[in-house]
Amino acid sequence: MSDFCVVRTRGLGKRYGAAWALRDCTLEIPSGTVTALVGSNGAGKTTLLHLITGLGRPTDGSVEVLGRSPRDEAQNVLQDVGFVAQDHPLYRNLSIAETLDLGRRLNPHWDGEYARERVSRLGLDPGHRVGKLSGGQQAQIALTLALAKRPQLLVLDEPVASLDPLARREFLSGVLEAVAEAGVTVILSSHIVSELERVCDHLITLAAGHTQLEGSIEELLACHRILIGPRADAASVARVHNVIRESHTERQTTLLVRANGHVYDTCWQQHEVDLEELVLAYMGYDPGTPLAAAPLEPVAR
Repeated sequence: MSDFCVVRTRGLGKRYGAAWALRDCTLEIPSGTVTALVGSNGAGKTTLLHLITGLGRPTDGSVEVLGRSPRDEAQNVLQDVGFVAQDHPLYRNLSIAETLDLGRRLNPHWDGEYARERVSRLGLDPGHRVGKLSGGQQAQIALTLALAKRPQLLVLDEPVASLDPLARREFLSGVLEAVAEAGVTVILSSHIVSELERVCDHLITLAAGHTQLEGSIEELLACHRILIGPRADAASVARVHNVIRESHTERQTTLLVRANGHVYDTCWQQHEVDLEELVLAYMGYDPGTPLAAAPLEPVAR
């Protein structure tokens, strides 16, 4: 993987009136990664994606895409960025062929042969009106438009939220194909964690407009553990590790921790964490509680 960061933000913030939709957001997205962007509704995901794609101007801080400002240098940056929104905005009265022709007119690096071949592989008639297509087919046309730009960065804002499981799988397979063939960097915002685990290798979680967690999924999973032991106060563990989630029964305590090195106390059973457990734990974590800068080191088993 290249060390080059396709997206870099520093103290990025966006305010609407008196309310901050995003605040003090600092992150880096390496080239060649497929990044899952997750968080509860209102966490700031769409605001972040709009700033990355030049659809808004930051109130605070800075954002760079491919080393440039997507707002101030839009003409140079956005020709290399593909974007698919949740509602797949397309001209419903146009045919597929007319839609692809519009893409050709608007994009200087347009790959018409790729677009036509992809539509053919999808089994779609170029003469069909876009408005007559199913939701999954419309999503595929939107993805085709984005990929035929031959972008370096592909930004997907909840693109599979309204699709059935088969359509979701087919859409995400198309994304993975583009990553494998062209090395495109992808940011994928979604609530469907099971799909993210299948396609993503990098993770960003947002809460209340702040970055909570960012890094390689493999490394993040390696430095978190579920601890199960006799009913106990979590304070003793919290003095050493970040306790992200805790639950108790009459006899047992269960903790999900970001471990600061080894977990030595033998009274705790250690279990690995999967991506869904990790994401849900952070979505329920109090963003007002500061996280110590625990190193991304695997926990000794």
